[in-house]
Amino acid sequence: MEKIKKLILDTVKDAVIEEKQILTVTVSWDKLHLLAKTLKDNAELPFDFLVMLTGVDRGETLGVNYLISSSTDISVEVILKTDAADRENPLIYTVTDLYETAHLNEREAFALLGIRFINNPDMRRFFLNSDWTGFPLRKDYDPNPELNPVSIESKEIIDITPRIMEVDGKLVEDTANIFEADDYIINIGPQHPSTHGVMHFRTALDGEIIKKIDVHSGYIHRGIEKLSENLTYPQILHFTDRLDYLSANINRHGLCMCVEKAGEIEVPERAQYIRVIMDELQRISSHLLAWAAMTNDLGATTAFIYGMREREHILEIFDKTCGGRLIINQNVIGGVMFDIYNEFQQDVKAFIPYMREKLKEYDRFFSHNVIALGRMIGIGNMTKEETISYAVTGPAGRASGWSCDIRKHQPYSIYGQVDFKEVIRTEGDSYARYLNRLDEIEESLHIIEQLIDNIPAGEICAKTKAIIKLPVGEFYQRIETAKGEFGVFIESRGEKQPWRLKFRSPSMALVSIMPLICKDEKLSDFIGIGGSMDYVIPDIDR
Repeated sequence: MEKIKKLILDTVKDAVIEEKQILTVTVSWDKLHLLAKTLKDNAELPFDFLVMLTGVDRGETLGVNYLISSSTDISVEVILKTDAADRENPLIYTVTDLYETAHLNEREAFALLGIRFINNPDMRRFFLNSDWTGFPLRKDYDPNPELNPVSIESKEIIDITPRIMEVDGKLVEDTANIFEADDYIINIGPQHPSTHGVMHFRTALDGEIIKKIDVHSGYIHRGIEKLSENLTYPQILHFTDRLDYLSANINRHGLCMCVEKAGEIEVPERAQYIRVIMDELQRISSHLLAWAAMTNDLGATTAFIYGMREREHILEIFDKTCGGRLIINQNVIGGVMFDIYNEFQQDVKAFIPYMREKLKEYDRFFSHNVIALGRMIGIGNMTKEETISYAVTGPAGRASGWSCDIRKHQPYSIYGQVDFKEVIRTEGDSYARYLNRLDEIEESLHIIEQLIDNIPAGEICAKTKAIIKLPVGEFYQRIETAKGEFGVFIESRGEKQPWRLKFRSPSMALVSIMPLICKDEKLSDFIGIGGSMDYVIPDIDR
């Protein structure tokens, strides 16, 4: 990291570098873009992966934290921090020209904190209506419901975006049209079945060919990050289960680890074994539902039923372990809430050969179906460079040749003690993404196989204080869910509640690239491409 520090100081001489959990660099708002570009263009170790973009109300100022990493080694991290000069009119230069994933993330920061990004081509609010009063994540936000009354009247969608651009060294306020004047536009969503959640895709067509897609979100936005500011850390845990509910246990594992790392809480080894086995069972469960839903999107109802049939075996194990099936409520700060039941190992060991036989069955009756292949091979293509720029991780990212599994690059819990293969393909189409999930099921079975007979005796949870207060500081945790990288950021001011809590949604990146990979494809292939990405909308609408 010494070379990186030197590069930073050579680029911005007044940058403030701090040796924290992650190397943290603070620069002024007008130099942030220059430093980000320098790090991204660094030939030896390009920081070309924007992991998280987090808007923060720091009190006197409003600012943004950028967690960046290198696609060649995602374990190497740097945090860039900047503050807007003016709280009343907070401005920061955009990084959308460097990282495509910044588009929706900057719009989120604008909607929730009022920070505008100079040269961002689309400064509409993401999650909130354009006429929303106030910025919810500001500490001085007025939550009076009378300021934002609920209306059941349908509002006309205006396809015009305001923006602030730099022209000849001066900032100019203007507007831009989202679509061309003669575009034929249809609405896909926000009904659930076609879009895997309440998501709205405004779609311009040329006949049956997709010209452009404009993504609208926020239909089920629940203000989880705002609510967390007034809750203790144990009270926040249940929120993670309701983000990507198909990775509920894994999400909660990530939040627990972030708190445990910050509070220096040592988790018993038995609890770590249980956590990882349950995580991998949940990964299989999620991939089964993703496979089933995608086959159903392509018209194969029987395959959908088969996938749900196998998933039921896992849900029964969850039910017997902790009484939950979808929201399983197992991980707590310090370990797990429930020990395994007497027949747990027997049930899991019986499931492994059963699932392997079903994977062969899936391969025989669907994976080589000529109609299915025609709907997947060469459809929804995504290059490795595009994948990295849009921060698409998980099976979808690895289907484009990008090694991005956090379990491999930043082994957490006991993942460093097990042997498994990171499933990578290079085709980058819907079929590669489809196959990756089936192969990852086999790898999860292999991980469970190594652990199930070796669960150590001992406690299942460390003793913690009734009220947990984290030390002053900023803490990050990255984990691998079924859909990709899930991130947790906590800023603590030493209280029992977080000053700021941010969750990185893997699904937000998956949706953000849909306009790119669906362009010039047929409308009939849109749903199949969406199924291959496997996004879950509540994971976005935090």
